[in-house]
Amino acid sequence: MVRKLLIALLVTIGLVPRGISMEGQESPNFHVVVSMVQLNVAVTDKKGNYITGLRPEDFTIVEDGIVEKTATFAEGNEPVRSLSEFAGPESPANSATSDGGSPGSFSSLVNGANVFVLFDTSDYMYRGFVFAQDAITEFIRSLETANKIAFYSYSRDLSRAATLTSDRSQVVQAVRSTVAGDQAALYNALLLTLKDAAQNTGRKVVVVFSNGPDNSSVVPPEDVAEFAQSAGVSIYMISTREAKLEPVSTAVFDRMTAATGGKAYFAKDWKDEHRAFASIRDDLAHLYSLSYYPKPNANTGWRAIKVGLVGDQLKKYKVRTRNGYRPQPNRFSSGEKAALSGLIPE
Repeated sequence: MVRKLLIALLVTIGLVPRGISMEGQESPNFHVVVSMVQLNVAVTDKKGNYITGLRPEDFTIVEDGIVEKTATFAEGNEPVRSLSEFAGPESPANSATSDGGSPGSFSSLVNGANVFVLFDTSDYMYRGFVFAQDAITEFIRSLETANKIAFYSYSRDLSRAATLTSDRSQVVQAVRSTVAGDQAALYNALLLTLKDAAQNTGRKVVVVFSNGPDNSSVVPPEDVAEFAQSAGVSIYMISTREAKLEPVSTAVFDRMTAATGGKAYFAKDWKDEHRAFASIRDDLAHLYSLSYYPKPNANTGWRAIKVGLVGDQLKKYKVRTRNGYRPQPNRFSSGEKAALSGLIPE
């Protein structure tokens, strides 16, 4: 029984092929790794207001041109439910409404998310370090009903200062204990953080606070973004004006966050930093969670995902989510794997 539950969990998070039977025998009917694909989806109007109250039938999911069937659905703090559960009288409201989000609803809507905060403590962060700590601390305390939060910091190496926990005081203490350090290896640290996040079910989000470009990583940002997409982890980045002055980093941050369904922010001062964290909290509060089991697809490489809305009234709204995934992401060379394995002391 324990083995069956373990296999079911691994299938859900995409680490085991659905072609493997409970007895450990490989099914002859499956030749491609096909796992449940989970999507975090934001729907907004042209002014950026969130659209709430949508139902499963309001969404369409297309993978590589193949129309997929939604398996589970949830909005905000609702528990994830299968589609058969939406036929009853307790199903969500039929109509969509524009909702800027009242203060009383923010914390409750975030329920169930696993949030990983990754803080740049490199030598880029000497100025404004305390202000950044204040902004992160306020953000963590504002997520009162989020499932769990982890706090990591990085310079040349990654520090798991507070692993995923529901104890906010432990996370805040970890934030306050950080000190500025060495050169920045953002993409190394982000990849390791994503791998930790990928081990969890439900909504998985990584929030990065970075003050400058990467000058020490061994993995390219394209591979990091692809892993995030394949693992279903949304990346949000808050960067300071220092990084904004570096065009390459700016472009990478924009592309990476957009590809995973997140957002990039470039803060001019500490007030902007607080506003950026508040915007991320708002975004998390209004995400729809959809999942599906891909239909037979011979493509073992990159699969494109497009989520749309049904009906003329809804098509005017903007949908933001990750744009694809790779069933078996494996673009990291043996050299890169070896380098990453030594980033964290045993």
